[in-house]
Amino acid sequence: MAEKKRAKYNGIWLAAAVCALSLIGMSSPSQEDEDLRKKAEEIFGALPRVMSSEKNPITPEKVGLGKILFYEPRVSSDGMLSCARCHPVSLYGADGLKTSVGTNCQVLPRNSPTVFNAASQISSHWAGNLTDVEDQAQHALIAAYGTASGATAEEKLKAIKGYGPLFARAFPGEKSPVNAENFGKAVGAFERTMVTPARFDRFVQGDGNALADGEKRGLKTFIETGCMTCHSSPYFGGQVYQKFGVFEPYQKYTKSTQLDEGRSAVTKNEGDKYVFKVPILRNVEMTPPYFHDGSIAGLSDAVRIMGKIQLARNLTEKQIGEIAAFLKSLTGEIPEDVLKVPVLPAGE
Repeated sequence: MAEKKRAKYNGIWLAAAVCALSLIGMSSPSQEDEDLRKKAEEIFGALPRVMSSEKNPITPEKVGLGKILFYEPRVSSDGMLSCARCHPVSLYGADGLKTSVGTNCQVLPRNSPTVFNAASQISSHWAGNLTDVEDQAQHALIAAYGTASGATAEEKLKAIKGYGPLFARAFPGEKSPVNAENFGKAVGAFERTMVTPARFDRFVQGDGNALADGEKRGLKTFIETGCMTCHSSPYFGGQVYQKFGVFEPYQKYTKSTQLDEGRSAVTKNEGDKYVFKVPILRNVEMTPPYFHDGSIAGLSDAVRIMGKIQLARNLTEKQIGEIAAFLKSLTGEIPEDVLKVPVLPAGE
């Protein structure tokens, strides 16, 4: 009987000892994770609920109209192009083409970046030639849609009778609310709601289990190798301009057949040659191909090239794999309302 008791107590003691040792072993990684989380919170932070604008306050009426206009093709010159064609919601706001196709099947010179989480960037377009999403939408109505002028686009909008009441509700008190500027404001308001919170956001907000161990290693590598120098903020980019090919010509690795001089075409400054707005990395897993000309199809290849030409680093396969794994934690959830395709108003 005494032997049985001793065996029982020994078993309990052994189990307690194993548990204690396990807790001791876990304490160090847990502190390391917390230090990483705090650093990530400081460098990046979590996404906001909406990307607000003092110039263009968000209202339900404006967002609702903007969503409809986002899908409206009838104001384009060929009656086929809309915002949604180059930025399909189901493909995370990018069309998956190397470079997009405009009206009358015209191939455009640059890749269409995602519109998700894009409204808080320093500017719109790769070269930063437009100020914000409102400016970009208004510009698209005239230029990208192939209409001759703002007046022509406005006449097309006014000809669709169902838009009159929608514009009046979205822009109350205006005598003639159906106009190109309000088109831009409405689409911009809708795009400011296109925020996709991801597991990374839960991690920086305190959920240490939101990222897998491999993703945490990737986050650490992303920071330590210098990727965060340009890809910071909650959007992981979109806040600065940078030369594409700081240490080596980009075409050496992308095999691009046509060189794009980037921002210099806007500023007329030789120092801005090959300079582009740093793209955001939110949902980057879902929005290939990569770079301004869509020259690279794979995420790991894009990471390898960026290490070479932007950081002068020969990243190891392990580092590339870790960074790519982390970037996949930035794939977010598309808001349910954004996923619903609206019914467009009747013409007559």
